[in-house]
Amino acid sequence: MATTLASSLSSTLKASFLDHKSSFNGAATSRFTPLKSSSQSITMSLSQPPYNLNSFRFQPIKESIVSREMTRRYMTDMVTYADTDVVIVGAGSAGLSCAYELSKNPSINIAIIEQSVSPGGGAWLGGQLFSAMVVRKPAHRFLDELQIEYDEADDYVVIKHAALFTSTIMSKLLARPNVKLFNAVAAEDLIVKGGRVSGVVTNWALVSMNHDTQSCMDPNVMEAKVVVSSCGHDGPFGATGVKRLKSIGLIDSVPGMKALDMNAAEDAIVRLTREIVPGMIVTGMEVAEIDGAPRMGPTFGAMMISGQKAAHLALKALGQPNTIDGTLSENVQPEFVLASAEAGEIVDA
Repeated sequence: MATTLASSLSSTLKASFLDHKSSFNGAATSRFTPLKSSSQSITMSLSQPPYNLNSFRFQPIKESIVSREMTRRYMTDMVTYADTDVVIVGAGSAGLSCAYELSKNPSINIAIIEQSVSPGGGAWLGGQLFSAMVVRKPAHRFLDELQIEYDEADDYVVIKHAALFTSTIMSKLLARPNVKLFNAVAAEDLIVKGGRVSGVVTNWALVSMNHDTQSCMDPNVMEAKVVVSSCGHDGPFGATGVKRLKSIGLIDSVPGMKALDMNAAEDAIVRLTREIVPGMIVTGMEVAEIDGAPRMGPTFGAMMISGQKAAHLALKALGQPNTIDGTLSENVQPEFVLASAEAGEIVDA
């Protein structure tokens, strides 16, 4: 019985964490074909509804219980992630892709800091106010891994709405137990010890935006073994990580991104994704800011693959198997170990 349960839990864990083999480094994945629900299951759900919509009533609850549930869980998360493995600053397409790739290793705890109430950055739209998202090949393999449908052309694919990518990757990522998204939280500064970035200084975004309108509101902190900065290109809150590195003398300059050149930009952003100073990895459009690379405009493949590369750089920094130094093949995932809830014994996943 214990062996059967362990096998079942192992399969569940692998399905939860891996979905498909990683697309990183060009591993082969098959295009996703959605499964259609059977007519029987549709009939069953309609003929046996779980409640009566004509006489619906909620279970009673005290207002204080709602408050306590939210407060207790949030404060528990703050305690848990006050000292963590990886902090990712910025939940745009690069930051989310980085977190998704990292979270496949359940031994690593990941905190995502996003100043906006709504994570996703510019990936809710495909460009200007248009809906479709263009992704140049071979980055479409990441979409296959996420099971996102697209229209295919010779050298690129098109997702019918950018929000489909953003909502899909967030739903898969946030379901994983080793990830916490702190949205409406700003990274106001870096923790630096002995020339190494060792975490971030945080505050609630509304407080951070109103420091000039009230008396001083001191921040909080998150220590981390690795910080991944994915703040995006320059703007009101963009490129804040590399700009802070310059202001404290850890780097010499932030030249800013050059004019648009999609072909040069996307390759450069992935190629130049790296640990820019000890303890801090830069990914996404923030890479263009620090290296003076061209902007890429409304194509998103570089954000996804740069995020994946940043994840494997973080794995390398943590001494974990990764594709950067060849300790993890793109076709082989780390083995996971789980405890059998019934037998209390450890088994290989």
